[in-house]
Amino acid sequence: MDTVAIVGFGRFGKTLYQLLKYDFKIVLFDTNKAVFYNYKTELNTIIAKTLKEIYTAPTIFYAVPISSFEPIIKAHKPYFANHLLIDVLSVKLHPKQVFSRYLNNTQTQALLTHPLFGPDSSQAGFAGLPLVIDKFMASQQNYLFWKNYFKSKHLCVIKLSAKQHDQLAAQSQGMAHFIGRLLEQYGYQTTLIDTLGATKLHEVTKQTCNDTWELFLNLQNYNPYTKTMRLRLGQSYDKLYNKLLPKRINQNYLVFGIQGGKGSFNEEAILHYAAKQHIHHLKIKYLYTSEKVLRNLHAGNIDYGVFAIQNAIGGVVQESTYAMAKYKFKIIHEFAIPIKHFLMKKKTSKKVTTIIAHPQVLKQCQSTLKKHYGSYKLVSGKGDLVDTARAALVLAKNKLPGNYAILGPKGLADRYNFEIIGKNLQDDKTNNTTFFVVKR
Repeated sequence: MDTVAIVGFGRFGKTLYQLLKYDFKIVLFDTNKAVFYNYKTELNTIIAKTLKEIYTAPTIFYAVPISSFEPIIKAHKPYFANHLLIDVLSVKLHPKQVFSRYLNNTQTQALLTHPLFGPDSSQAGFAGLPLVIDKFMASQQNYLFWKNYFKSKHLCVIKLSAKQHDQLAAQSQGMAHFIGRLLEQYGYQTTLIDTLGATKLHEVTKQTCNDTWELFLNLQNYNPYTKTMRLRLGQSYDKLYNKLLPKRINQNYLVFGIQGGKGSFNEEAILHYAAKQHIHHLKIKYLYTSEKVLRNLHAGNIDYGVFAIQNAIGGVVQESTYAMAKYKFKIIHEFAIPIKHFLMKKKTSKKVTTIIAHPQVLKQCQSTLKKHYGSYKLVSGKGDLVDTARAALVLAKNKLPGNYAILGPKGLADRYNFEIIGKNLQDDKTNNTTFFVVKR
């Protein structure tokens, strides 16, 4: 074994070359010829121009991206003849499956390895660095040769099966790279008062993010055990995050965040619910939208959230559906109340041309509005103004045009001294809306 070839001359291919170049004649190959520009090689090194030149060496290392490994093995298969193929991929079950698929009924052998180091960690030399090895399809002679060679370079050789490797790698390398990328995504920055622990986190971020994004994707997607790791990590985050939040905002009363404003159907809903559940001490936070309710619940600013999810006529409340897709929560109660819609305007308004209401309200009154108010323009507010009660407050403060009318609960007329110009405009006179009561 006086000659070995290295396919792939990227960051790790160069590291592997530094490990092997003093002990073997080397054949290098990379489809990107630019990687060889201005790179000084030893006299015993040949840069191959064709695939055939690679396989003049009896032993070939593949230092290629994980996602490229199978296409390369498939393309190189016609040149295999009594060779020993050694992969250095960061996952092991994948190359094992690829070798099994393409080396069947051939005389070519395969050895699985994973050098657990790279160009950054090997700058001070290779002594003491770990390397995983799996005999797999190699002869005992070839296996012992390379095992002893790696030991002669003072590497810490670890014997593991491909499955054992991937299970452990998901919890170590996979976890480290995920945390490093997570901190990068967060925008983790050094400060003047960094502790040793913070400094170590910066080191993890720098080391893992020095590697390519392709490597990160491959580590996460080609190891079958990293998905479970990420799910467990997310569950652990949720548990830890929730432990930091108070079980109750205030010991003297419960804090409910509701989808609507003062005078809204949501306010009617929470008062109805509190009476049914005999809740006498509560505080209502008027949050206007379902998204704000769930966001404040997640942040620990409220104890419970209340929002509408469905109406007998209008169907699913889309605003709530979209909000529910963004947050984790627990449904503790579901209840319905009848909804009656009234059309009202400021007493000083002489002419109404536009009706503003929540999109769900307009759906519930669609036929009636078309029949009796067909010439009116129908609109819904943006942001907090999507809530009809909020729109009523803004109209009362003269921050909406005077030709606007509000379509919503009768209580808004009493609250803001509006004139009712239409009663019970819902298309179904037994118009029920279902609400959720939720907690973290």
